[in-house]
Amino acid sequence: MLRGTAAGLEFVFGRRDFDAVSEEIVARLAEQPDFYRGSRATAIMVAGSPEGAAFQRFVTRIGEFGVVIGGIYGDDACAGLGERMGLPYLGLPPDQRVAALENHRPAPASRVSRPSEGLTPAARSLDADFAGARADLAARRLRRGRDSGAAPNDATGKTARYHRGTLRSGKAFSHIGHVVIVGDVNPGAEVVAGGDIVVMGSLRGTAHAGAQGDASARVIALEFRPTQLRIAALIAVDGGQRGVREPEEAFVAEGRIAIAPLGKGPR
Repeated sequence: MLRGTAAGLEFVFGRRDFDAVSEEIVARLAEQPDFYRGSRATAIMVAGSPEGAAFQRFVTRIGEFGVVIGGIYGDDACAGLGERMGLPYLGLPPDQRVAALENHRPAPASRVSRPSEGLTPAARSLDADFAGARADLAARRLRRGRDSGAAPNDATGKTARYHRGTLRSGKAFSHIGHVVIVGDVNPGAEVVAGGDIVVMGSLRGTAHAGAQGDASARVIALEFRPTQLRIAALIAVDGGQRGVREPEEAFVAEGRIAIAPLGKGPR
């Protein structure tokens, strides 16, 4: 499982076969070979240590995409693996539950996020792990359209990529900088950006802004009804029927995702 956090990337190896998970992660990186280039990552071994040769192959392969392992979480055997590989041992695996993102955080004044329990199957494509190298998302991204253009760099150095038209169910659109959708994002469609996301229409699918860990990123839409919303490593789900039909923006406030009328959020 591949997950983007504010501290960098996390490769989470659960109880499945290590080589199988490694192949899924490499396939995920291969979809956009330069998206994570220059990133540091941690390896989280939930169910014990892999063989040294298998782990070395994994480190070598992700290195082809400019990703470097900076440490290992796991049991005592993982501590030994880290020592042999010259990597820092970071201790026992942290809690991987998504709900932990919401624990012990006060709610800001504006409307805030709910944990991601009870998501629809479409929303789960981004649940907890920024797609998690899942085969269904990989297939959809291979089919996504290419009718877009890039604008010059903004003040942050990020470019903006445009899509004209509606993103329908099963379609995905992503860019390392900002993304502007001139049209609607239907349920079952997803938008991923390293920077901000602006939807000049109705946002009813899944949106992930600040996907490389930028918690200052925002999601803006003329009609705000996302299936699932993510900014950096935080997740929000709007589970209610809302009557609001005005431009809104989502941002991180006090460690949670908040949504407010456009222009009313912190500047």
